[in-house]
Amino acid sequence: MSAERKTNGAERLCDTLIAQGVDTCFANPGTSEMHFVGALDRRPEMRCVLGLFEGVVTGAADGYARMAEKPAATLLHLGPGLANGLANLHNAKRARTPLINVVGDHATHHLRHEAPLASDIDGLARPMSNWLGRATRPDEVGPLAAAAWRAAVSTPGVATLVLPGDAAWNAAAPVPIVPLARDAPKAVDAAKIRAIARAVATGGRTVFLVGGRALRADVLPLVAAIAERTGAEFVAETFNARIERGTGRIAIGKLPYGVDDAVRHLAGAKRVVLIDARPPVGFFAYPGKPSELQDPAASLYRLVEPDEDLAEALALLAEGVGAEHRPRTATAPGPAPAPGFRPDDLPKGPLTAQSTCAIVAALLPEEAIVCDESISAGATFFETSYGGARHDYLQITGGSIGIGLPLGTGAAVACPGRRVVCLQADGSAMYTIQALWTQARERLDVTTVILSNRRYAILEHEMRNVGILQYGENARRMLRFDDPPLDWVALAGGHGVEAARAETGEALADLLRAANARKGPFLIEAAI
Repeated sequence: MSAERKTNGAERLCDTLIAQGVDTCFANPGTSEMHFVGALDRRPEMRCVLGLFEGVVTGAADGYARMAEKPAATLLHLGPGLANGLANLHNAKRARTPLINVVGDHATHHLRHEAPLASDIDGLARPMSNWLGRATRPDEVGPLAAAAWRAAVSTPGVATLVLPGDAAWNAAAPVPIVPLARDAPKAVDAAKIRAIARAVATGGRTVFLVGGRALRADVLPLVAAIAERTGAEFVAETFNARIERGTGRIAIGKLPYGVDDAVRHLAGAKRVVLIDARPPVGFFAYPGKPSELQDPAASLYRLVEPDEDLAEALALLAEGVGAEHRPRTATAPGPAPAPGFRPDDLPKGPLTAQSTCAIVAALLPEEAIVCDESISAGATFFETSYGGARHDYLQITGGSIGIGLPLGTGAAVACPGRRVVCLQADGSAMYTIQALWTQARERLDVTTVILSNRRYAILEHEMRNVGILQYGENARRMLRFDDPPLDWVALAGGHGVEAARAETGEALADLLRAANARKGPFLIEAAI
């Protein structure tokens, strides 16, 4: 669009984002952002979604972009508001999610007075941002917003734009706002790809570690064809931004989370080829255990960088090894998937973590979006859902818990008409429970299944991992929250979401069938 009159910096920001196709803003604003709120009010083409906590805002923007494949904007209030949202910006950065993170600041002339909310916003934002810009004048806002969009979609990642109050409220000179084109992916190093093809063809065990863009349904068949041609194995990273899976699609396993299990999985591999993946390292350090998970004698090859052309790289690799076909379906070598359950033959009786996962997997709606922050209790869901309905599978990527409910919220905003199923641990759900209110307000089609074991079971597991096998009441009180127990039906109802509790497989199945067939959000507390 073209600006024919003088507008202020906040309006210029809105117009620039809209021109680039950014039509959703997840927000929790404050005083310094009121001119941006006013500008959004005059632009109905920008959907504004309120989150009652900044971690909901940033997590929802992550979920939105993973499914919409374009960035949303956030709107956060000064340094403390940004700090509240940093945990899920960390997850977004690890997921390589395109996201335009707008943070308001005091007016430039007010900063020197060290007002109570003054802080080093740039310093807070820098570790979680691939790009950081600060406007000092209203005429800078439009160009910086365009630069933020380009940075967010090119690498991709989090681009943070700091907007001081006077840069928002003062007038900006009229200039045309022209839609930009995305930067084309960088060309790959063909000589490097040919060298990888020769190495893979020399014999010995090869493992393709697959992540990022390579986990989509239109890309995985070529990975499978290359693996079939060369005798290589292929496995996904442990935590992934998005996998397209289910009946008729490539069934790819995941590298185990546990260090010992992952080391065993990769033992004896002569080479590990990273296909849009990161090198395999332990999530944590443990006494006497390695940080790098591949065999010490293995060679590590990186096929492509995040900003390079993955399709070109895979085509060159396929050509180099003589892989010319794309099998419709294949199963990655590795541990056999656990048996699934037919919808008419589901586990009955008191719920366990395993039976809950089996029932949720068997009753997934077609083309569902699964947001999995089940941590330890949902460990069997991935295996039991291999042959289930087609779905997109979104995970926590950076280990910063509190992503699940916001992730599902953003995914539902991005994909109206598709049911979102959140498989959610009870402990991590409490970090961003306010997302339930946003789901209710926006009438989002989300089914949340709370795996309610009233403990941080992952931490009990980690105590054993670090060698602490016996501990007393002081430690137990930091690992459990069963006194008093959380009442998820009441908590959901207080946020405007209808809810019910299931203690048996029969009850869970009945509730899931009803929840997945209805409009709007519904929460099920699965007592395990």
